[in-house]
Amino acid sequence: MKILMVLTSHDQLGDSGHKTGFWAEEFAAPYYLFKDAGAEITLASPNGGQPPIDPNSEQADAQTNATVRLYEDEDAMGQLATTLKLTEVNADDFDAIFYPGGHGPLWDLVNNELSLQLIEKFWRQGKPVAAVCHAPAVLVNAKDQHGESLVKGRKVSGFTNSEEAAVGLTEVVPFLLEDKLKSLGADYQKVDDWAPLAVVDGQLITGQNPASSEKVARELLTKLS
Repeated sequence: MKILMVLTSHDQLGDSGHKTGFWAEEFAAPYYLFKDAGAEITLASPNGGQPPIDPNSEQADAQTNATVRLYEDEDAMGQLATTLKLTEVNADDFDAIFYPGGHGPLWDLVNNELSLQLIEKFWRQGKPVAAVCHAPAVLVNAKDQHGESLVKGRKVSGFTNSEEAAVGLTEVVPFLLEDKLKSLGADYQKVDDWAPLAVVDGQLITGQNPASSEKVARELLTKLS
């Protein structure tokens, strides 16, 4: 069981002057679920090397058992510091692809041609494509085998407009993910803000927010088992 996890390389939160990146828990929880299930995990990012961790996800109140384990895990931190470039990975070599969220992907993975090619190849090969929180943004420019939007007519979740408002970034992000998915014809699903939700539509698995990362990872493992 080989899983490719793709992380953002983007660390600027728009013009706000604040830093962003990937959300630590949304990487750590799935990473350890996959690892403990015996998966071989490969990490990649647009630029390769160390992807930026959103500083807010390193605050005390954002820590979980998985993030604590991550920061104490020299092997995992070493793997994180040396992610492959997207040019160095091929969909043929993996059974599934997973995108952790954080705000970073809204900027660098939405239009990244290599990322889109990966997603579309996994899709054509009938392999699971999973993303959580802001990471379903990586799907908005992806096409299915018929040239249609990959999310059109499919059940999808992702960070809600109200959750974006709650973190005060409605005017900072390049687009609101909920609105964007709906505009593409997705059957957008959500529950109460900050409650966990994983949505499965065939080989597509998406989650609403950080609390959903473990659920999305479990659904991915179910697909692979």
